[in-house]
Amino acid sequence: MKKNELKQQVTAAIQACLDKKAEELSILEMEKGSGAFTDYFVLCSGTNPRQVQAIADEVELRLKSAGLRPTQVEGYKQAEWILVDYVDFVVHVFSEKARKFYDLERLWKTARRLEPSDLKAKSRTRLAAKKSATPRKRSGPRPRRKRA
Repeated sequence: MKKNELKQQVTAAIQACLDKKAEELSILEMEKGSGAFTDYFVLCSGTNPRQVQAIADEVELRLKSAGLRPTQVEGYKQAEWILVDYVDFVVHVFSEKARKFYDLERLWKTARRLEPSDLKAKSRTRLAAKKSATPRKRSGPRPRRKRA
């Protein structure tokens, strides 16, 4: 797989996590000689079991629309630590308690920590910066709903 294609897939997974309000997002780029079985770990937390499942669901949905399906999903029912394995990268969605207990960042401390912007192409980053600098127009106050 091409490096740029992999980075785009990881970026899509990250955006899916952020869209579902994931907390404490971390990206680890695994070293080649570390014995890691993948290139990237995407780690994040949810505040309750439903949010943890919703984050994992959104990652799967987003990547499925790009033609990519996980090879393995583990821990979905318990929603303490959901692992979504895409071979070249793995998405870990934790409850807050499980995240602290397993502490994968410490376990894989030799991995390089990345920011989401490190995965994007420079031209895309500039375009995104322009879009975010443009103020959004408000259409006025929201209409109130009538009570039944």
